[in-house]
Amino acid sequence: MQKISETPTANLNIGVWASPLLDELRHFRRDLHQHPELSHKEFLTTEKLAARLTAAGLEPQLLDGTGLFVDIGEGPLAIGLRADIDALPILEETSLDYASVNTGISHACGHDIHTTVMLGVALVLRKLDVEGELPARVRVIFQPAEETMPGGALAVIEQGVLNGLPRILALHCDPRIDVGLVGTRIGAITSASDTIRIQLNGRGGHTSRPHLTEDLVFALAEIAVSVPAVINRRIDVRSAVSLVWGQIQAGAAPNAIPAVGYMAGTMRCLDGEAWQAAGELVDEVVNQVAAPFGVDVKLEHIRGVPPVINTERETTLIEAAARSELGEDAVTLTPQSMGGEDFAWMTQEVPGAMMRLGTRTPGGETFDLHRGDYIPDEHAIGVGVRVMAKAATLAARRHRDVAAGATQK
Repeated sequence: MQKISETPTANLNIGVWASPLLDELRHFRRDLHQHPELSHKEFLTTEKLAARLTAAGLEPQLLDGTGLFVDIGEGPLAIGLRADIDALPILEETSLDYASVNTGISHACGHDIHTTVMLGVALVLRKLDVEGELPARVRVIFQPAEETMPGGALAVIEQGVLNGLPRILALHCDPRIDVGLVGTRIGAITSASDTIRIQLNGRGGHTSRPHLTEDLVFALAEIAVSVPAVINRRIDVRSAVSLVWGQIQAGAAPNAIPAVGYMAGTMRCLDGEAWQAAGELVDEVVNQVAAPFGVDVKLEHIRGVPPVINTERETTLIEAAARSELGEDAVTLTPQSMGGEDFAWMTQEVPGAMMRLGTRTPGGETFDLHRGDYIPDEHAIGVGVRVMAKAATLAARRHRDVAAGATQK
């Protein structure tokens, strides 16, 4: 490998350091993809990460259950980098040679890419540290259980992994952006997200005599239509509250009113304060709408995650890293997503930002996340490593310079 220890940190070409690792990283990612693990069950994934980091001379620290973190370099912490490692309960439909062997489980959200990128970043930073090119300490976090509510990030925070971090960055695959580009925005980049489950109980009966029953089917229909309408009239429309039902189940015969009905959906919101208000309001409105039908209401409202708020300073850091490594046109403005992301809990504790990593092959198919046929372009791995490792080195240099300035004063 070319030795570039005389080069100032700001001008390091991370691509030179990352290039020799790309074949290994691609094979590592395919192995993860073939053996996906659900939230809180990422035991093999954690083991593989720990083994590779240890082989590089690092000392990974295991988290309770699954997941780990590792520090690279010496001195005070300059920055944290986070990847999520869990898969989804979705049947893979790609027909790839390395498709999931775990039936009904797949990396349909690209977390295998996230994990591999951050492993590559850790290995690059380790090489830089050995060469004396990493002037401060960087913490790389491999977080479990992002795909659950309210998310594994809370457990990471509770275990003190963010203590002492002045800033934190993350990335997420985006199949709408071409590989070689990254998407950024200042402010909220994801939405808040809750899960709402409702069970109605009442006396069933014949459809010819609904007055002798509690008509659950009609009540479910009224809740499905009226509750979102009321929420949209009671909460500022600029916050974009969206309550959408994904399940409605009741009955088995056309002439029988059932005794039990069930519905579930998600509520999403672009604004943190509006999310709090809407969360309180939705429970009230569900019960008000159901009341005239005399049904018994069992409401389970799982408060999910707030929006990920990208701070200006950390977003600018990502953009500077991307332009330095990939070129001036490598950064694109990304729209705010209505999807939820538990990295939001971390950005409530530490200033941070998440970038969108383009995974679409130029001219190729545009996929969506959480689809069983999602195939990201693996060239995104090298792109992610270069941008995240460069951001880490820039943060480390700035941390050193600030510390030096304080000492001189």
